[in-house]
Amino acid sequence: MTKIKLCGLRRLEDVAMVNQVKPDYAGFVFAPGKRQVTEALAESLRRQLDPAIAAVGVFVKAPVEEAAGLANRGIIQLIQLHGDEEEAYVKALRWRTKAPIIRVIRVRGPESLQDLDRYDCDYFLLDTFSGSQFGGLGKTFDHSLLRQVRFPKPFFLAGGLDPDNVAAAIAESSPYGVDTSSGIETAGIKDEKKIRAFVSAVRKEEQS
Repeated sequence: MTKIKLCGLRRLEDVAMVNQVKPDYAGFVFAPGKRQVTEALAESLRRQLDPAIAAVGVFVKAPVEEAAGLANRGIIQLIQLHGDEEEAYVKALRWRTKAPIIRVIRVRGPESLQDLDRYDCDYFLLDTFSGSQFGGLGKTFDHSLLRQVRFPKPFFLAGGLDPDNVAAAIAESSPYGVDTSSGIETAGIKDEKKIRAFVSAVRKEEQS
């Protein structure tokens, strides 16, 4: 069954909507940007989030102690590295926490998907390359690039997924999970109808 990750939660209302549809993962963004949450807000959101939903902290070159501390305090259950962090950073993170690590690969072309064995991570997340910007932009990449790739770890598919295209994306690439943020928003705010439609589209694809 394809896992579902709904990212960019930043309001208690967002958590309430997500609790209704029960995805597998919910994402809190700690990196600078319009969806950024503080540690205190993330702690409050985690308390309201269904305990069965794993919280993922999204970081871009954050201090190792920050990411590890949030995981060790139980505010997040997984760490997503979105900033092309070096392996020395990952090694330091592994030393400080047992939380699983999601390594983001920003796909520009076939070259982005080579030598994946070199990464120390538990999952990959494939997103669209957008220069100096890291995720949440609603842009897709060419999923046909994935057909010839052997992934050493399970991967999440991200980048421009929404209720209208997620079923086709799953059918084409067979990911471990799918991830969306802007695809379930209207005017930058999480939209309950879109959240329900996205989750329904994924689960219907599983039944087909």
